[in-house]
Amino acid sequence: MSDVRRTDAVLLLVALVWGSSYLSAQTATAALPVLLVLFARYSLSALACLGLVASRRGGSRRWTRAELRAGVPLGLTQAAVLVVETYGVAHTSAANAGLIISLTIVLTPLLDRGGHRGALPASFFAATGVCVLAVGLLMSGDGFHAPRLGDLLMLGAAVIRAGHVALVGRFTTGRAIRPLQLTTVQTLVGTALFLPVAALDLPTLVRAAPATWAQLVYLALFCSVFAFLAQTWAVQRTSASRASLLLGTEPVWAVAVGVALGGDHLTALTGLGAALMVAGTYWGQAVERAHRAAPGSRLPSHQALDTDDPKDTACQSTPTPTST
Repeated sequence: MSDVRRTDAVLLLVALVWGSSYLSAQTATAALPVLLVLFARYSLSALACLGLVASRRGGSRRWTRAELRAGVPLGLTQAAVLVVETYGVAHTSAANAGLIISLTIVLTPLLDRGGHRGALPASFFAATGVCVLAVGLLMSGDGFHAPRLGDLLMLGAAVIRAGHVALVGRFTTGRAIRPLQLTTVQTLVGTALFLPVAALDLPTLVRAAPATWAQLVYLALFCSVFAFLAQTWAVQRTSASRASLLLGTEPVWAVAVGVALGGDHLTALTGLGAALMVAGTYWGQAVERAHRAAPGSRLPSHQALDTDDPKDTACQSTPTPTST
């Protein structure tokens, strides 16, 4: 296998893992309280990240002031994203969750206006309109009716995640911040936040079935730690545009996993909504990337990848393309 194909395969695997995270979170929250699931995911991720920091050879293992100053507030906003997102996943289908959260792709540039060269082009807002229409169709299910709680929560999570992604750029751009150290701070902040509210349920966590623990370990080690490291390795070996395109297939994988393994069903309306969501996010992503790369842009072209990923897992410090 050539280096290019190997890199593409790794990026597609990351997108698949992230796409499957919605069903895993849904399964875990069916067996355990949401806040307990989040504590377990954060704590397992934190332990893994601390192990990686301790095992690194060369360079300082200590955290700098810049990493701590950025990591603490980003840990708070990341936790807010995951609370709303995980509650949303618990009350909607895994397919809908993966599709609606991908709205972050078009919402982030609207919030992160400080780094753009002038106003976004009209075509970007047209793409956003397509995504909004897609959300309406996804919420309709078998017919138009009042939105489901889970869909509304996922919509809220997309908005909060977009704000979080914008803050990541503001806190890290131009600063000597190491991704692994920043990520570790975020996981420790999340663990500290969820420990008090999950403390009374810890005996329930200890007695959880092996299948539930398997989901928790998968969310923490594969959807978070592995995906972060694999993504970083692959992005360093390809272009931002190619990585963004491959990682942007996450919503497609979320639908595929939800339908194949989660028993989700796509009606004519939700199927159309899924198609429009994928098309709209890809369109908006392409327009926004071209806008950033245009002459006179305030951001380097490689940072176009930053807003492509709604997926900020518990161990992902720099958003690049979408998870729970």
